[in-house]
Amino acid sequence: MARIRPAIGKQPRIRAGYWFAAKRYGIGATPVTWPGWALSLAFAAALIIDVRTATGEIAKMVVGAVLLFSFAYVAWLKTDGGWHWHWGPDE
Repeated sequence: MARIRPAIGKQPRIRAGYWFAAKRYGIGATPVTWPGWALSLAFAAALIIDVRTATGEIAKMVVGAVLLFSFAYVAWLKTDGGWHWHWGPDE
């Protein structure tokens, strides 16, 4: 699968249906469309609410882990190019 490499400082081109772009170096993704940013903000808000309102340390950790893995799974599904190690633009 050919990757389109943007010039530095420009937004990457993302195929329809994807919300995240693979990071240029390392593993993971970054949000590049409004649904990706909305999902990221909703995850952060849910995590803050969990930390402030859940009673007991175990409950906080369990809910936090469920939120984290759910967010990571959706981000993985919606990332153009998938998650694997990237060495930069000369890959």
